[in-house]
Amino acid sequence: MSAATQARQAQLDRILDAQEPSQVLADELFAVVGLLESQPTLRNALSDLTAPEEARQQLAAGVLARQVSAAALAVVQAAAGLRWATSGALVGALERQGVRTLLRSAQAAGQLDQVEEELFRFSRIVAADRDLRATLEDRAANLAGRQQVIAELLAQKASAITVALAQRAVRATERTFELTLEAYLRLAAEQRRRAIAEVTVARPLTATQADRLRTALSRQVGREASLQVSVDPSVLGGVRVKLGDEVIEGTVAGRLQAAERELN
Repeated sequence: MSAATQARQAQLDRILDAQEPSQVLADELFAVVGLLESQPTLRNALSDLTAPEEARQQLAAGVLARQVSAAALAVVQAAAGLRWATSGALVGALERQGVRTLLRSAQAAGQLDQVEEELFRFSRIVAADRDLRATLEDRAANLAGRQQVIAELLAQKASAITVALAQRAVRATERTFELTLEAYLRLAAEQRRRAIAEVTVARPLTATQADRLRTALSRQVGREASLQVSVDPSVLGGVRVKLGDEVIEGTVAGRLQAAERELN
């Protein structure tokens, strides 16, 4: 992602963060995304760089003023006023704000930790189940039907916000369901300025072990780290940590593999 795109996203983030987060606001932003996806003429007009910024914002107000809340309109107008490389980038930016709205709602309710954990666990379940993954990612199947599968799987097992995010992820804006959930988890970490550490262990960590590891990793990256722990008996012992692009290999299986490579 270019620095210019990041700057535009940050500018739009500030507009959203000035609004009160709610499920209603998220639904409105997602509805605008759906409208723009179905109306290429409108989508192109709102991202037309040959048109003045004010004209694009006035167009957004003319189309949406009676359809959405003032908060949603403020975000859409701000997005329309920015210079996106493509019309698809504008739509993606609004999709991102819809997801951020749900995450901000979870944070305001004191549920962000829970939502992160539930999303991560569900992503691991889907990754391990080939048939389920195929069902959720089948673009030929009805979207509402695939979202209903999510609702049934998570019924009484996850928060309403987790269910809403997982159902939204079925649209797979990041190519696959799993990658889309990973993008959501990165946004959740950004919401709290945390780094995400993917931890693989042979046995579940105790609370003390998790706290020590979190403290050590936070010290290493210079900000608070959020642990996403997966249990994999094949690693035999020790800990493998993936922190961004860096992999810290400290498992018994990893050391054995390294020794075997040296012998060969």
